[in-house]
Amino acid sequence: MPETSSFDPEAYAAAASALLALELDPAWVPTIAANLRVLAAAAELVSGFPLPDELDAAPRFEA
Repeated sequence: MPETSSFDPEAYAAAASALLALELDPAWVPTIAANLRVLAAAAELVSGFPLPDELDAAPRFEA
């Protein structure tokens, strides 16, 4: 999966945890960063999929 070069998962984790007043255990930071890299790659695939402008939104599903 291609990785976005401008995304720094360690910096994002540090900034997000500070914003949310969460203390991260330094031992978990590599695992958190790895998960953020996977999520960023998945988001890049979804956001890179071309959609026509005239496409209608799908109806909302209710069970």
